[in-house]
Amino acid sequence: MSEAEPFFGLSPIHVLMSVVGATVFVAYLLPRFALLRAASSSAILMIMGLVTFAFVPGMPEALDPTVSPRIWEITSEVAVIVVLFATGLRIDNVSSWRRWSPTFRLLLIAMPLTIGVLAFLGWALAGMTVAGAVMLGAVLSPTDPVLAGDVQVGPPLEGREHPVRFTLTAEAGLNDGLAFPFVYLGLIIAAHGTDPSQWLAEWVLRDLLYRITVGAVLGALVGWVLGRSLFSSWGRSAIEKSGPGVLALGAVLLCYGVVELAEGYGFIGAFTAGLMCRRVQEKHQFHKRLHAFSEAVEHALTAILLVLLGSILPSLWPVLDWRHSLIGFSLLLVIRPLIGWLSLLGTGMTSGDRLIVGFFGVRGIGSVYYVGYATGHMEFVNEAQLWALVAFTIFASAIIHGGTSFLVDRHASALDADDPDTGRPPKA
Repeated sequence: MSEAEPFFGLSPIHVLMSVVGATVFVAYLLPRFALLRAASSSAILMIMGLVTFAFVPGMPEALDPTVSPRIWEITSEVAVIVVLFATGLRIDNVSSWRRWSPTFRLLLIAMPLTIGVLAFLGWALAGMTVAGAVMLGAVLSPTDPVLAGDVQVGPPLEGREHPVRFTLTAEAGLNDGLAFPFVYLGLIIAAHGTDPSQWLAEWVLRDLLYRITVGAVLGALVGWVLGRSLFSSWGRSAIEKSGPGVLALGAVLLCYGVVELAEGYGFIGAFTAGLMCRRVQEKHQFHKRLHAFSEAVEHALTAILLVLLGSILPSLWPVLDWRHSLIGFSLLLVIRPLIGWLSLLGTGMTSGDRLIVGFFGVRGIGSVYYVGYATGHMEFVNEAQLWALVAFTIFASAIIHGGTSFLVDRHASALDADDPDTGRPPKA
């Protein structure tokens, strides 16, 4: 008769949970973090993840994204949809075309150009396949609503809606969903080849037109119904009894699920739902509570993801050569700033405003979701390089943009008091 196995033992999963939890806890309690911006904290969390998993003996290895991309896809997906809904809620003023014009320029001009340039560099410089290069452009093109919170508009009813902040917020809210057609394009090329006669018409009609339209329209409809429900007499009673938490999470999951079931882009739906829900009663204080809960969920999920992302950096470094590093730095310091600045010509923004909007194209969790989604649905020749370049670019963006985000504060604060669209009364 064999000796019975012990009921309890050292579980690698529990060790992993303990170390990640402790790392996040200590990071946010360090006194110097009170002086850091959101993106700066992101960089520190990634560094702590790297150090912890590299030098603590007996630590289990973090999940390899090239082997298990699904967990990265799901976790980042939840984080992004929560923050997109919250981003829609926080916008106070959507009244004029002048405010939206720079955003549409960035979405319709800057984003496709960025995808094209990155795809060309991935193919010509890094030696990627055409499908891998297109995927590279798609996953790195969107700016991030999660890590860029400090350069965006403030919470609901608090103003801070200088055109620079508004443009960065609206762009981040919409371009995560608008990158999806190009992710599908990379998957289509990988499956069917580079001959556009085989797939171009279907891609334009289904992935580019139908899914964007369904995401925007259905998301707005769900947001309107949600707003009407919440601010009805019985809805207010439910708010008082259950609080904002369960309602916020339920609203996000409902909207995202409905849009995805209709084969629309759920990211677009989540943002437009928050935007439309806010329009039903723009001045209601409940929006602040709803946003606060969404932000808390976002911070928790993001902190865990960043620690884990930092922990996998050493395993990805061997495939990250100078070509990939050059592409990442070029995106952050040359490609996005230059294309963003040029695309905003003729919008009425000052040269300084255009420069700041162009520079602060923060990369983050949305890119993790896209590469996790793509590599989970199809095996790419350049899969390890994709993951390495995405992780490196997020890390570099957190350091560069986190260390300079005070420039947005200084620039916008100097003009907020005199701008009629900021939502704040002028100073006496």
